[in-house]
Amino acid sequence: MNLAAARRLALALPDSLEAPHHQATSFRVGGKVFATAPPLGDTLHVFIGDDERERALALAPGVVDKLMWGGKAVGVRIMLARARPSLVRELLAQAWRRKAPARMLSSLEPPEPS
Repeated sequence: MNLAAARRLALALPDSLEAPHHQATSFRVGGKVFATAPPLGDTLHVFIGDDERERALALAPGVVDKLMWGGKAVGVRIMLARARPSLVRELLAQAWRRKAPARMLSSLEPPEPS
């Protein structure tokens, strides 16, 4: 896995776009950042919830690290060279769902059976 492949996965999510974020690049939906890539391009920071983070840490030790910001865990850092595309795709989708506007999420969910 590399940054170019991770970029394709992030931008394949509905209404996602890439924009600068300080010295990094960010992936956004509805104006909210769901992932960033630092300048070196060897890691991807993905902003997922606590439960998803703990699951990823347990399933992919040495590939995924806890991402800290201001003393608080805010997601995971993925070592791209060690990551399987399926893991990166899953974590990006989780982060996208956390940040996407509610109206967008409801339009993606199947209707309730009658």
